[in-house]
Amino acid sequence: MRRASLALARRALMTTLRRPQFLAPLVIFPSLFLAINTGGLHRSTDLPGFPHVHGFLDFQLAAAMCQSLMLGGVGAGIATALEIEGGFFDRLVASPIPRVAIPLGRIMAGSVISAMQVVYFLAIGLIFGAHIAAGVPGVLLVMLIGVATGTGFCALGVMLALRARNASTVQGIFPLVFVVLFVSSAFFPRRLLSHPADWVAAYNPLSYVADGIRDPIISPLTTSTAIEGLIAALAIAALGIALSVAALRGRLREA
Repeated sequence: MRRASLALARRALMTTLRRPQFLAPLVIFPSLFLAINTGGLHRSTDLPGFPHVHGFLDFQLAAAMCQSLMLGGVGAGIATALEIEGGFFDRLVASPIPRVAIPLGRIMAGSVISAMQVVYFLAIGLIFGAHIAAGVPGVLLVMLIGVATGTGFCALGVMLALRARNASTVQGIFPLVFVVLFVSSAFFPRRLLSHPADWVAAYNPLSYVADGIRDPIISPLTTSTAIEGLIAALAIAALGIALSVAALRGRLREA
């Protein structure tokens, strides 16, 4: 299974890198939001109760990463749906490989792309004056939480593609990305959100992911925040992989 998964992951990664229409939205939209929010909302750091930060860019980097990683999940779902529509999925099912390698290959490719997304935004932040308060350990923690979260979102995208079986339906979840983001603490501190947004954010796992990514950027490592962020990211990854495998089995039963 390992060899088949790696081969499919390599193919999926190369296919994605050769098609800029899959990669461009992952960085263009979050970068635009990052620039607009940083330029227009920088005075938000003066609000009572706002965490102490070197600049609003430091605070917004986590939001940009979360947005990009969620869009990466949508992109993985669209790519999987296109393979289903084009018949490649059926050829894989007919080939003598472990069936579970089919979704795992795409998810592994998504993990690599997630690492590239996190590195991109860290680089953009440092270029434009952001600081990583926790230093190299903080960077490693951001990478770990980001890759785990991106893996989970890619797995959820694969699951949706296996259920929907067409790219247009998967693409239709694009607005949901913003809904989930805006009812979390990704863009604004949870303590400054009004009710019921603060209540929803408290139960939104993306809030803990965003806080876990943000904490090493704006302050020295906080153990509790780092653990909560890592647990939320790993939970998203585990749930996504389990659901994608279950969706594959359901599709094979219907075939």
